[in-house]
Amino acid sequence: MRLLHVIHSVNPAGGGPIEWIWQLAAIHSQAGHDVSVACLDSPRAPWLGRNPIPVFALGPGIFKYGWTPKFVPWLREYSENVDAVVAHGLWQYGSFGVWRVLRNGAIPYFVLPQGMLDPWFKRRYPLKHLKKLLYWPWAEYRVLRDARAVLFTAEEEMLQARKSFWPYRCRERVVPMGITPPQGDAAHFREAFFKQYPQLAGKRLILFLGRIHEKKGCDLLLRAFAEVAPQYPDLHLIMAGPDQVGWQGRLQEMCATHGISGRVTWPGMLTGDLKWGALYAAEVFALISFQENFGLAVVEALACGTPVLISYAINIWREIAAADAGFVEAPGQEGACRLLKRWLETGDSNRSTMRSNARRCFEKHFDAGRAAELFLQTLNECGVGTRTSKNEPIKR
Repeated sequence: MRLLHVIHSVNPAGGGPIEWIWQLAAIHSQAGHDVSVACLDSPRAPWLGRNPIPVFALGPGIFKYGWTPKFVPWLREYSENVDAVVAHGLWQYGSFGVWRVLRNGAIPYFVLPQGMLDPWFKRRYPLKHLKKLLYWPWAEYRVLRDARAVLFTAEEEMLQARKSFWPYRCRERVVPMGITPPQGDAAHFREAFFKQYPQLAGKRLILFLGRIHEKKGCDLLLRAFAEVAPQYPDLHLIMAGPDQVGWQGRLQEMCATHGISGRVTWPGMLTGDLKWGALYAAEVFALISFQENFGLAVVEALACGTPVLISYAINIWREIAAADAGFVEAPGQEGACRLLKRWLETGDSNRSTMRSNARRCFEKHFDAGRAAELFLQTLNECGVGTRTSKNEPIKR
């Protein structure tokens, strides 16, 4: 099968979506499939050139939307060489350009909304939502309607997506994401991490790993930590991730106000051995998001056997709760405090059991090999490879 993935940017700071593309591409390429990526980055972007598969940088795109005159003509020509195109994300020129080129053609395209239809955005940013309502009927609605299928990474994401915009019609499929677990000994990764951060050795580590963004509940976690920290002098919080919106300075001021500056470490974005080392070194992972399509960092923690403290707003919470691989509470300050207190009051034996449960939960639900197989199976069921096939009628 010949697949083209289209995404706004391959910058690793973008988090889960681009990481998922690399995971899929590696597995599919090893199985003999031909995989490539098109993005709207500038060809001179510093993160290009180290990618495991061919990447076509067709930018730089204009503004956040990413319009570029190069993309549509390029896609018209290149799409003749592929069996399917997969567009990642909405509200950007990549997915709209895919629709412009392929909406009436024999080559099918698929869309992964990546949580961008979640009604949380409507509640949190009402003015932006009003702008999107005006734009919706002429662009994103058509992008979804004419896709061979819209691929949601969890059933919860699919259900929530129906609540944000009208009209809403599309062929819905659920295809879970997954990751390849780290290859190597856990002790090796821990050693690499503590070599870089020796001051953290011997501490009880709570790890946040993700973008420093209000959606991620960073302030909630810091306030909850400030509440429990006096009772646990060896407890330490790691806030690891890129500061994409310039919020970290204010959060650090909040830490100073609460007297916890010396007990919070801000290492920035962790990758490679340092990332896996942090996940293995932590006794628990915390992500108290207000909205999370999938939570790839949550799955990475599970792969390391690290229990997770998450909110119900993370769309894979049901699998984690059923596996007893962590604790789940409502998003908000009260929920954040309950999560930390529940974990700290849990006995050593139960924590050990939850670590085993975390790894089993990963193997059952989120292994990349299984997810990649389901991804191809879904595309096959939708007629990929049979260019004469027609889209089925939408039954909604």
